[in-house]
Amino acid sequence: MKKILLTSTSFQDTPGRHHDALKATGFQIDVLRGPLKEEVLLDVIAEYDGVICGDDAYTAAVIKKGHAGRLRVISKYGIGLDKIDLVAAKALGVMVTNCPGVNQTTVAEHVFALLLAFSRNVIAENNSTREGRWQRLTGHEIHGKRLGIFGLGRIGKEVAVRAKAFGMEVWAFDTFLDADFVAIHGIHRVASLAQLAEQVDVLTLHSFLDAESRGVISTALVNDHVKKGMLLINTARGELVEEAAILHGLRSGILSGYLADVLDEEPMRPNHPYLQFENVIITPHIGSRTFESVERQGLMAVENVLKSLTKIG
Repeated sequence: MKKILLTSTSFQDTPGRHHDALKATGFQIDVLRGPLKEEVLLDVIAEYDGVICGDDAYTAAVIKKGHAGRLRVISKYGIGLDKIDLVAAKALGVMVTNCPGVNQTTVAEHVFALLLAFSRNVIAENNSTREGRWQRLTGHEIHGKRLGIFGLGRIGKEVAVRAKAFGMEVWAFDTFLDADFVAIHGIHRVASLAQLAEQVDVLTLHSFLDAESRGVISTALVNDHVKKGMLLINTARGELVEEAAILHGLRSGILSGYLADVLDEEPMRPNHPYLQFENVIITPHIGSRTFESVERQGLMAVENVLKSLTKIG
């Protein structure tokens, strides 16, 4: 019997048809709660024919150890493959799949959940009311503000559509811009991230993570190009920003706030310096965690591992 390791906590914690689909494969399913570090995977990976993973550390060493055993398929629950050594997987013939086109609606909605909560002081107002105070803070409209999108892929496009509905002016930078989409939606295009940061009131990150995008929000960018008072939103990858750059931006007032659903180290470490700031909102990587999105991603991840193992035989 084929053995599958399931580590995605979103998959595990959310009821839906994806659980029925996984059971229907007839495979033996073992469950661990990820994201798993390299040392944990090295101890177990050789036992499995396939995995349905989240952001576990599929390093070259893990893939090599797995391939020496039974591992033939890594089915990523989600889109980003930056935690998987694709070069090692290709060299060893381990198939890698992901789930494109399933979470753009959910993540785009989360961007605006963060933006509106920040702009209208929702968290502070709720907390003060629960504490018996009637503190009426003055917020800001997002209508008429300039929203910059770094990475105009599936999620970035969904953010743009919603921003237009809110009456925001949308600017974007992507090395491969969809010219038709830009024209249809009246989006201002710029030639670099630096130019984007100079122009906008809110910058939201939707780039995938690679060697070029890692740390693109740097101290140099914050000092030399970020418009004073800009709000930064990150629901993509924690590693897109340099922690020191965010802290500098917050302390200097260059950034009006930082709203993030992702960190470079998750879960958030105790006494993280971001916790010092009231103008920081951190959610625990839930941008794609809705019942609808989890079911879509789960079904695709199960289908991917089933098809792959059937193909391999």
